[in-house]
Amino acid sequence: MNYKFWQKKKDATKKKKSKTREWVDAIVFAVVAATIIRVFFIEAYTIPSGSMERSLLIGDFLFVSKVNYGARIPMTPVAFPFAHHTMPLTTSTKAYWDGVQWKYHRLPGLSKIKRNDVVVFNFPEGDTVAVENQAESYYALERSLGRQQVRSTFTIIDRPVDKRENFIKRCIGIPGDVISMSNGIANVNGKNEPLKNTGMMPYRIEFKTMDFNYAALDEFNLNLGNSPAVATNTYIVDASPEIAEKLKTFDFVKSVNLSPDAPGPVQGGVFPNDPNRAWNRDNFGPIKIPSKGWTVNIDSNTMPLYYRAIRTYEGNKVEQKAGVWYINDKPATTYTFKMDYYWMMGDNRHNSADSRYWGFVPEDHIVGKALFVWMSWDSTASFLHKIRWSRLFMGIH
Repeated sequence: MNYKFWQKKKDATKKKKSKTREWVDAIVFAVVAATIIRVFFIEAYTIPSGSMERSLLIGDFLFVSKVNYGARIPMTPVAFPFAHHTMPLTTSTKAYWDGVQWKYHRLPGLSKIKRNDVVVFNFPEGDTVAVENQAESYYALERSLGRQQVRSTFTIIDRPVDKRENFIKRCIGIPGDVISMSNGIANVNGKNEPLKNTGMMPYRIEFKTMDFNYAALDEFNLNLGNSPAVATNTYIVDASPEIAEKLKTFDFVKSVNLSPDAPGPVQGGVFPNDPNRAWNRDNFGPIKIPSKGWTVNIDSNTMPLYYRAIRTYEGNKVEQKAGVWYINDKPATTYTFKMDYYWMMGDNRHNSADSRYWGFVPEDHIVGKALFVWMSWDSTASFLHKIRWSRLFMGIH
């Protein structure tokens, strides 16, 4: 006796999938699998600017690990696949729906962020964007033009944390560090941290004579032709410490010296934009980087440094009445931070928008750790030399 008499009937009513259905199923599976990999494991990024030269070059394609620091659970889960914040071929059409927002959570990682790690993170000042001028920080525009003019001139949109522009910089300071900078040299916890050989700073080069073979300088890409002389036979060019030392060995070079901005004059747009602090990009601090659980005294000296972190990043109502600070409508003389923060700077120090201009990077903005360059494309080179073969699969340090 056949105890599976129903099997034939069931099989007979089962329809074979059409080719279209098979393709749809395959595409859906591929999109879901790729999304899981991008969100929780590894994602590809492109370097669009020279802020990290010579560590990373324009046209470098790199992989960023989400596992090292722990994958961040999507905070805006409903989004168009493979698009970040804007739909392709548009400037302002959202690629996500912000009707659903999840609180910040991160899976356990392999390690904490360490000093000198190259980190990808969401732009801290990217919460508000002027659509027609997205290359500049909205808050920088507001400081230079005034809030009313910016709001009347540009289309203003808001973005959730995980949909803000992606930046890549080097972590100079971790939670609890005290950071400062003097004459272009960073100082962390009282110890000078000179720029690595992969970084760039302005150097003042004085030549004994200009009657020499300029081809001797080709390997350094100094672009003397685009750098006007600041004195007789003297130019200021961006170079690394390694290049500076090599230049000193040439018999036609008289001297090579670091040329940072002089201390004292206030430079517009430098964090924390406090008129009582005469800081610039090469001379600032000291600043203590907030750590989770650290309690800071609230007064006129500390609030310019920590106001945005307390109000915007940690979601508190902050206001001052009759000289007294109120947090969530209660008088406050101290505040205890809920998150860790970091100080990020570009290796190309005078061509980088970084923490010197917008301050701390909160932990919920951290995307991942840069691992290696898998492709490098030089758009300015000739056809046969567009691929920088020496950079392929180069580790990022």
